[in-house]
Amino acid sequence: MTVTYSSKVANATFFGFHRLLLKWKGSIYKLLYREFIVFATFYTAISVLYRFFLTGSQKRFFEKLSIYCDKYAEQIPVTFVLGFYVTLVVNRWWNQFVNLPWPDRLMFLISSCVQGRDEYGRLLRRTLMRYVNLTSLLIFRSVSTAVYKRFPTMDHVV
Repeated sequence: MTVTYSSKVANATFFGFHRLLLKWKGSIYKLLYREFIVFATFYTAISVLYRFFLTGSQKRFFEKLSIYCDKYAEQIPVTFVLGFYVTLVVNRWWNQFVNLPWPDRLMFLISSCVQGRDEYGRLLRRTLMRYVNLTSLLIFRSVSTAVYKRFPTMDHVV
């Protein structure tokens, strides 16, 4: 189920942004907060252990171990992974843009398929285009706050 927060996002202030993040059901923060707490706990424990409980020789061994692990971590191509991620995000955005219901494309298809120069053909094409415009309006109304403000109720749509 998709939950829309368009009206809340449009009215959010700079200082009220943290409250908006807590309202999101599909937020990245709500998805990763457990992992972040575990990471912060382990990092704090290792830092306290290193600073207060290790002797000088143990600290040097820990530093050598850290350098050894860092050398092997450099073999993972982070720029490639980041580029792959950005490509996925841009492709998803582009697919959403391409799949928007543009009435022009359907108008060309309707005008080429619905034959007739008489009054019935003209009324049929006009009625079909009115239905196409109505469906586009209903879709854009659920996605865009500006369209929703312009057509807040079904009476405004009519």
